Amino acid sequence: MTGKKSPKSIESAVFSRIKKWGRGCVVLPANFLDLGSRQAVGVALHRLEKANSIRRLARGVYDYPIEDPLLGELSPTIEAITKALSERDRFRLQPFGAYALNLLGLSEQVPAKIVFLTEGESRTLKIGPMTIQLRRTTPRNMATSGRLSGLIIQAFRSLGKDNVTKTRIEKLKTSIPLKHRAELLKDIALAPAWMHSVFHEIAESQSRKVGR
Repeated sequence: MTGKKSPKSIESAVFSRIKKWGRGCVVLPANFLDLGSRQAVGVALHRLEKANSIRRLARGVYDYPIEDPLLGELSPTIEAITKALSERDRFRLQPFGAYALNLLGLSEQVPAKIVFLTEGESRTLKIGPMTIQLRRTTPRNMATSGRLSGLIIQAFRSLGKDNVTKTRIEKLKTSIPLKHRAELLKDIALAPAWMHSVFHEIAESQSRKVGR
């Protein structure tokens, strides 16, 4: 019969796993429940934080920060935070609004509030310097989650038809690799009718680079 693990051994096992995942990872107690009870894992994470081995971002959310020689500890990426949350709660996330525009290269501004659509509950999370808003939406909006078509649909929805300009369409024609453009047509039925012609235009475009 296996004996009960000591707090020190659980702490060591937790940190060993974090180091294996590497700097920049975001972790939650749920990632370590195979190593000990929730209480024991919580104590281990708290002790690692106090030892400055990891950083606490919010209640129950920690990261193993990347250290820059000049800037010190860097903030975790949005992708690392949302990956940890979606894995824990078993829901998908679809970028929306200004963040979707940024990911598509249609805006250089990273918004102060990052908005995701989700099939989970609506809530707002303050994690480190970031505010992440989760908005519950319809199954139709989540059907293209994780795909290029979903990113474009939600970026265009946030802009509105009148603001999907020729300049923005041309930008997508030059930034989306040729091999991915035809994929847009597979999901065209899930896009609002007013986007159909734009999807066709992007998918059928053969332009390769900006300018002449």
